Amino acid sequence: MGVLRLSHVDVQVTDLDLATAYYTEVIGMLEVERDDTSVYLKCWDEVDHHSLRLEYAPRLGFRGMTYKVEREDDLSDLENKITRYGFPVQRISKGESVGQGESIRFATPTGHTMDLVYDVEKVGSALPKVNPPVYVDGLSGIAPPRMDHLLVTAEEVGESAKFFQDVLGFRLTEQLLDGDGHQMAVWMERSHRPHDLAFVRGPNGGLHHFAYWLDDWDHVRRSADILAFNGIAVDAGPTRHGITRGNTIYFFDPLGTRNEVFTGGYRPDVDFPTITWTEENLGRAVFYYEGVPNERFLRVHT
Repeated sequence: MGVLRLSHVDVQVTDLDLATAYYTEVIGMLEVERDDTSVYLKCWDEVDHHSLRLEYAPRLGFRGMTYKVEREDDLSDLENKITRYGFPVQRISKGESVGQGESIRFATPTGHTMDLVYDVEKVGSALPKVNPPVYVDGLSGIAPPRMDHLLVTAEEVGESAKFFQDVLGFRLTEQLLDGDGHQMAVWMERSHRPHDLAFVRGPNGGLHHFAYWLDDWDHVRRSADILAFNGIAVDAGPTRHGITRGNTIYFFDPLGTRNEVFTGGYRPDVDFPTITWTEENLGRAVFYYEGVPNERFLRVHT
């Protein structure tokens, strides 16, 4: 019961045509729908209407995140919990947001806009559901099968973690503590992956990156080839995290929003004990091979 997984990410872009070309040709997402201000995209193995919305705006920004809940009754249950915690909740009618049924919207303690939704429009994946092949021929770019997670920023990481654990039922898989024992960053899950959402200390409302899942390390290597061929600015990698144990590349879209491709890690069951990293091991926690994060890696969007 409760939150199931990430549904979609909404970002603002200053050049809708350029962003769309990048996300379809370099990343390899599929365009599902567009209107005067927005383009809706999905990965080839996703069945929901979209996992990324690009919206034109005068400046870059992070519009919000939507997570899917398991049952329709979860919306009312979570609305009550959020309201009792002290945050007002807005009901969004079916059709008010493209591809999205009735949902609830609220501001989190981190200053982010978050939607929870049960009913989403299904458009199907690129593979049939009866006797499917194991891959799709002719896809462009990196062609990740699905969106994976978000890393956002919060002024008070500990307060934010408490809200997402106590109210929304997220489970804490890993944490990074400063010298005083306070949480500098947390990684949380609902879908038995290393993380569906993470927070790192920074300005409220900020986006560090959103990430695509890849099936194996060889696909990460191939992604590096594609990024280099297309002249895409790589932030870090190919490398490996200490936190999550995942293999990764960080890079920027042409407008400056950070993306990640990610694979590997572990399966955290419901009783998975939280892993703790300490500040003196920050470098290996973030980039296990290099042992130090670069300065550009600390940049975020608000």
